[in-house]
Amino acid sequence: MLRTLREDIAAVFAKDPAARTLWEVLFCYPGLHALWLHRVAHFLWVHGLKFLGRLVSHLNRFLTGVEIHPGARIGRRCFIDHGMGVVIGETAELGDDVLLYQGVVLGGTSLQKTKRHPTIGNRVVIGAGAIVLGPITVGDDARIGAGSVVVKPVPAGATVVGVPARLAGPREPSELAILEHGQLPDPIVQALSQLLERLTHLESRLRALEEAHMTAPPAPPPGAPEDARARALEALRHVLDPEAGLSLVDLGLIRDVIIEGSRAEVHMVLTSPNCPFVGYLTEQVRQVLRGLDGIQTVEVRLLDERWQWPGPGTRPA
Repeated sequence: MLRTLREDIAAVFAKDPAARTLWEVLFCYPGLHALWLHRVAHFLWVHGLKFLGRLVSHLNRFLTGVEIHPGARIGRRCFIDHGMGVVIGETAELGDDVLLYQGVVLGGTSLQKTKRHPTIGNRVVIGAGAIVLGPITVGDDARIGAGSVVVKPVPAGATVVGVPARLAGPREPSELAILEHGQLPDPIVQALSQLLERLTHLESRLRALEEAHMTAPPAPPPGAPEDARARALEALRHVLDPEAGLSLVDLGLIRDVIIEGSRAEVHMVLTSPNCPFVGYLTEQVRQVLRGLDGIQTVEVRLLDERWQWPGPGTRPA
């Protein structure tokens, strides 16, 4: 117990630059008080004293402005900054080193007495006013922008923003980046930028064709399979994921490209199992590769793999 209290206090100093002295942290941080009272309420709850657990939780809400159901499970070294308006539901689960800002809601979407609240991984940062709904999973090291509404699973290491929340990019490796909410990328702007670049590229190709009097370029000489694969990957860079605004290759969604004569087979994963753009993406892959180096048949295989943002320095498949 004493070690846990020390970890909680150390977490405040590590995650809030406004914390100056031990006495200030002990007496003036409602988020810290809310976690301590929740631990008491949770202890009573799991030992069958449901009413007493709810009563302590109710007093916790009255004293700190933070409402945490006594059934919620919260890991070590978590910190609720400012605290007011935070709501954590009964079946919510939080990992270690989670940082929540004011107004965060971890809510449910079902009236059934089952798992209906989010599961938050380790080292997750959730910005002020963000709402995470339903029995979804937010992966380790993910970051949720302020004011976002999250209703779909968030991959590990990803950043999501908006209403509804969409993938915006990988989390910055710097620990200081957890507080730079003003630097969160905008997935819509990213998508528009990529589309404008694609438009410029197409216009330049069109001008080249016009200057050549619409003469078809000669077919590239046959080369090694690796050369054909490299050209296929380069072509697939022009296929954008509508949610992230980045190419499938840069996102690491293309796992492999196998070319055998006039047939190509593409191994691909999705950002989430319920990706709404699966049909669009597979058709775009077929259109881009069909006709390239004499390819006539394109098969897209969706792999049952869990996707996460490629780490720094990693290369596409």
